[in-house]
Amino acid sequence: MAEIVIKNLRKEFGDFTAVQSSSFKIEDGEFFMLLGPSGCGKTTTLRMIAGLELPTSGEIYIDKEEVGQKPARQRDIAFVFQMFALYPHMNVRRNISYPLISQGMSTRQVKDKVAEVSRILGIEDILDRPVSGLSGGDRQRVALGRAIVREPKAFMMDEPLGALDAEFREHMAEELRALHDRMGATTVYVTHDQLEAMQMGDKIVVMNHGVIEQFGTPQDIYDKPATMFVADFIGSPSMNFLRFHGEVHAGSSNVRLHHVDLAVPTVREPFQGDLVYGIRPEHISLRDEGDNRGEIVAAEYLGTTQIVTVKTSGGNLKARIASDQPAKPGETVALEFNGTTATLFDNQSGRALRSDLNEGILSHV
Repeated sequence: MAEIVIKNLRKEFGDFTAVQSSSFKIEDGEFFMLLGPSGCGKTTTLRMIAGLELPTSGEIYIDKEEVGQKPARQRDIAFVFQMFALYPHMNVRRNISYPLISQGMSTRQVKDKVAEVSRILGIEDILDRPVSGLSGGDRQRVALGRAIVREPKAFMMDEPLGALDAEFREHMAEELRALHDRMGATTVYVTHDQLEAMQMGDKIVVMNHGVIEQFGTPQDIYDKPATMFVADFIGSPSMNFLRFHGEVHAGSSNVRLHHVDLAVPTVREPFQGDLVYGIRPEHISLRDEGDNRGEIVAAEYLGTTQIVTVKTSGGNLKARIASDQPAKPGETVALEFNGTTATLFDNQSGRALRSDLNEGILSHV
């Protein structure tokens, strides 16, 4: 397989810039996620890596070879689309074997490779069926089979599970990750679903308006968001934000917010102005006594946990608490924050201030 390196990649469509100076590295054998909302530039980035779009500027290295201006056929890349892109007039066996036949492989080699791939994907019993009559999940397996049978340097996947229903999508995500682990393939995967990205990815690039907001492991991106966009986009419910005007000094470990002192990870840079205190719902506890008080306005039962919405002087906050903890709308409660997990943001730029929590993560952003 192959390492993929992107340097200052840019793509313009007339006056519109779809991707702005993106740089990142995909390790050999990594399952790499390009994540973001519609129109953020993730699919355009994937298509440039695959050679389906040529960059306006920048460099693309696959297996240490610069391929930025080479067509797709010279990059040894396999592409899996959301809508399967199968040949409807062929059966499963012919769809999978077609790339090998096009390469001039012998009948014996083609037969052996198709048998191996169909065994890996569990589709041996449908090889002679027409693809037009298959379920969405089976068609996706066939599309994957046609991609992996060539043993390319890397796989490009553009929301391949997007057309499946929610329950089967989760099942296929597990299968796809297990297949990746067995093959050790370099995979670049586009999705707008943050749960899918967190579940499957070794590394994630979060994009917004053509710009990389953050690059890192799923845990780093969730625990240590580099921007308010990432903090809001990742997580369900997303991070709570409390806005205030204040001043923090280098070495500070608390802030004064709405007449209440709140702990924060030790701040590494001084700042004065409009700030945002960010805290995940699971890091808020409800207590009977305390200074930071609010009124419960809603409680959403989720089985093992519940999401409680509390109205405070700084706005509504969501807390994730145990499902058996009493929480009734109309009750007044005190909120306790786990300040060691909080993130301070510059409200104007949206970027996180450097602290003990995110010092290393923000050093390369």
